[in-house]
Amino acid sequence: MNRKQIYNPDSTEDVNNRKVFGGNPTGIFELNNIKYQWAYNLWEMMLNNTWFPKEVDMTRDVNDYKQLTDAEKIAYDKTLSQLIFMDSLQTNNLIDNVNPYVTAPEINLVLVRQSFEEALHSQSYAVMVDSISTNSDEIYDLWRRDMMLKHKNDAIAAVYQELAEHPTDENFLKACFANQILEGIYFYSGFTYLYTLARSGKMLGSAQMIRFIQRDEVTHLVLFQNLINTLRKERADLFTDELKADVYDMFRKAVKLESEWGKYITQGQILGLTNDIVEQYIQYLADDRLTSVGFDKIYNVSNPIKWVDDFAKFNDQKTNFFEGNVVNYSKGSLSFDDDF
Repeated sequence: MNRKQIYNPDSTEDVNNRKVFGGNPTGIFELNNIKYQWAYNLWEMMLNNTWFPKEVDMTRDVNDYKQLTDAEKIAYDKTLSQLIFMDSLQTNNLIDNVNPYVTAPEINLVLVRQSFEEALHSQSYAVMVDSISTNSDEIYDLWRRDMMLKHKNDAIAAVYQELAEHPTDENFLKACFANQILEGIYFYSGFTYLYTLARSGKMLGSAQMIRFIQRDEVTHLVLFQNLINTLRKERADLFTDELKADVYDMFRKAVKLESEWGKYITQGQILGLTNDIVEQYIQYLADDRLTSVGFDKIYNVSNPIKWVDDFAKFNDQKTNFFEGNVVNYSKGSLSFDDDF
């Protein structure tokens, strides 16, 4: 697999010959001619979703944090540390590791936008940490000092590192599945711990920040879902029995890793999140991500905390991920009276 040329005036590739990777683009964004309409639709949706972290009111959270139990503070701090790592990793991964091989300009566009949003999320966590926590340096250092967290991070980064060291078609596709796991399991699991605090009336500003972040992550999830499904049509040869076995193995390992991490940070002391609920929710997420890209479920379990889906929604937002735009967008703030 070769990195695309950023300036390629000798290319004669037309729009119908574009490929996700392995194409021969000119390097010019000819956005009046689109092959992958879903990518351009996502681009417009991302633009309509624009927001900035400092617009979220964190005032009440400063006092709420002081009233949290020790267990709640540990879960809050370690969740933030994990989210900080993942968005940092993803910002660099998309720009340095994935986008250089993508040869369709409309997909380049949304990958650049996603990278911007991941960087924005890092700023969001910085606002949360610096506004609320009394141990910001410790939170920022947990990613390598807490061995459970480091073990989890090493596993997350391994697939991306494999693509960086061995850029093959197969490793690119595996990195796409790794993105499904990162965006659709690890992030969602982390968000749930913060929503659970808000459900009990605590840290509402933090939950509102996460709502904005999660709305971005939905588009990121759809982006890589579409990449995988498009590659299934363009490069069916890559979807071998061996590849499918590797993907199922990736998801099983991710579920085990995230379940262990969830139980570790909650310690059975976060109201509404028993060990069984934590594990079943992560299994449910894995099944949902697999079926969205044409794979079979592994666990066949129901969502044990359906209130999370409602809690994360913006009630005045209507979207169609493939054809429509976001309408009635407003930032607002989260109140304890919002529907759960």
